[in-house]
Amino acid sequence: MIRTQTVPLSQTDRRRRYTLLALVVLLATALAVVAPGSSRAAGESAAAAATHPGTSPGWAALGAAPHAVPAGARPDGARSAKPTVVLVHGAFADSSGWSQSITQLTEDGYPTVAVANPLRGLTFDSDYVRSVLQTIPGPIVLVGHSYGGAVITNAARGVPNVRALVYAGAFVPDAGESIATAADPTRFPGSLLGPDTTIVRPTANPAAAGGQDVDIYISLDAFRRVFAGDVSAERARVMARTQRPLTATANFEPSGEPAWKSLPSWDLITMVDNAIPPAAQQFMASRAGAHIATVASAHDVMVSHPDAVTHIVEQAARAVS
Repeated sequence: MIRTQTVPLSQTDRRRRYTLLALVVLLATALAVVAPGSSRAAGESAAAAATHPGTSPGWAALGAAPHAVPAGARPDGARSAKPTVVLVHGAFADSSGWSQSITQLTEDGYPTVAVANPLRGLTFDSDYVRSVLQTIPGPIVLVGHSYGGAVITNAARGVPNVRALVYAGAFVPDAGESIATAADPTRFPGSLLGPDTTIVRPTANPAAAGGQDVDIYISLDAFRRVFAGDVSAERARVMARTQRPLTATANFEPSGEPAWKSLPSWDLITMVDNAIPPAAQQFMASRAGAHIATVASAHDVMVSHPDAVTHIVEQAARAVS
């Protein structure tokens, strides 16, 4: 029988072995990146992305290092043919309301992002939306519905790659105006939003003075009449039960210098709107010098008339591309 003898490795041999092992690991990682079709490679790539998000192509595409991406260019070095559309919902809604327009826009080749508006305070919400905008390379068309219009009016300041603003059944405030005063109810009567159609609930709010606030909801029995008159009663019941509230702080906080003074804007006016009277929308849109279109829609235009929303967004996108 032949006996084998184990010879202890020297320190130099150990270093060589560890170096070789490291090279093998690096090679396997590289193969995982260039061959994502392999299920094992895909799993290794996903694990690497989760551990080191800054080096993942997916994180880079979301703008993990926006300062390193020149305006108008994608992280992979290619030019984006169309601007990114960023959608900002308003009060008593959420990002799912944009779902049909998102489908239409993406099918038409527009990168699309729907931002979850916090609805806590105009400055707070605008700062949050701006932080999202700053992660997006290339030109942006920024869209706001209802209170989201006040948010985009402020969020676009200081973001040079925002090329256009699009308002849909929205507030378009000037400096010093809140959404409670921009559509002056004595001058523009007709809104059904008020104490008789809303309920309030106390809440903590970091954006409020003293940290305490109230959340405002549309009451369930008034929701369809105020907000969603163009959808079925069943759909309106679901929307009412999933609505996200607006704080009193957000309702009364005044706007800063409006971005529409330096950016081209488009405005889709909802002509059967019981939340923001059409005459008030017309006034605000004309004051902003917006390109105006109208649609026979209730306030929930992004839900009930997504084609009209998509049309005006793409019109703006083509104009600034």
